Amino acid sequence: MKKTRLEKVMKSLMMMFIVVSTSLAEKLILINGAGATFPYPLYSKWFYEYTKIDPSVNFNYQSIGSGGGIRQITVKTVDFGATDGPMTDKQLEDAPGEIFHIPMVAGAVVITYNLPGINESIKLSPDVIADIFLGKIVKWNDKRLVKDNPGVNLPDKKIIVIHRSDGSGTTYIFVDYLCEVSKEWKSKVGKGTSVNWPVGLGGKGNEGVAGLVKQISYSIGYVELAYAIKNNLGYGAIKNKAGKFIVPSLKSTTAAIASKTYTMPPDFRVSLVNPDGEDAYPIAGFTWILVYKNQDDKVKGEKLVKFLNWAITDGQKYASDLLYAPLPLNIVAQIQQKLRDITYK
Repeated sequence: MKKTRLEKVMKSLMMMFIVVSTSLAEKLILINGAGATFPYPLYSKWFYEYTKIDPSVNFNYQSIGSGGGIRQITVKTVDFGATDGPMTDKQLEDAPGEIFHIPMVAGAVVITYNLPGINESIKLSPDVIADIFLGKIVKWNDKRLVKDNPGVNLPDKKIIVIHRSDGSGTTYIFVDYLCEVSKEWKSKVGKGTSVNWPVGLGGKGNEGVAGLVKQISYSIGYVELAYAIKNNLGYGAIKNKAGKFIVPSLKSTTAAIASKTYTMPPDFRVSLVNPDGEDAYPIAGFTWILVYKNQDDKVKGEKLVKFLNWAITDGQKYASDLLYAPLPLNIVAQIQQKLRDITYK
């Protein structure tokens, strides 16, 4: 009788051990990612919320810039990359397998500045923005800035340009816009996740640029909208293609998406800059997660795809509070079809 009871206890303990061991093993599924700083506030929120849905998954995301994300997914040191500037055809050809671009949300790149004593949003025309970053407009009270901002007491101070020092999707969106509105910028500088800047100081990540602008009076830079708001920085109203000065917001970013989604290509590598919409903010872009079509690790691959399906559906409800524009439903359907094409070894 005692032996039978002992056997039952031992069997029960063994079952508990198996359950606990299985649970611990599941929690060891670590999904590594690296790349864009642009969506980092939202990705952090997603990773936190998703672990409540699937506690077996943990995420390790390094916010190192889009250039770093592209490099790391190419050499397969991470399970996914993240970028706000799409990979080039050459980069895709050089990768050891087919890489999918999965749009996650869209966001606005804002022109941010530190102008002591000025609280209103400065109006900025496309040619003025280009010439500031080309080093041709050097003072805040330049006549073209004064013309766009009647009644604003712009100071007779040198403009200090701040730009990204690392490979950056935020840079890609910004210089993609400059190429659209300035022939001189397109011919002299061009576009990419990193460029040879004509003037300025470099900061690493959106955090670095925002930090430098905050520290240096009379400076100007570009960051994702959430970073400007987080750091209590001013940001400009940009004249769009329709001739209206548009303040960056969730609404104006969504308008930029709406004006471009009808031309969405099958690989999702599309630019949102300088759209036709009357109320569209002109410097916006998608941010993508980069994944291999053929996943080497079946368990990790399936977990990653489940997360991506959640992020583009239920996870979109967290986007607006962090000032990112959620994906339109028609694009979500296209992405879901793309995710179904992912295979596992």
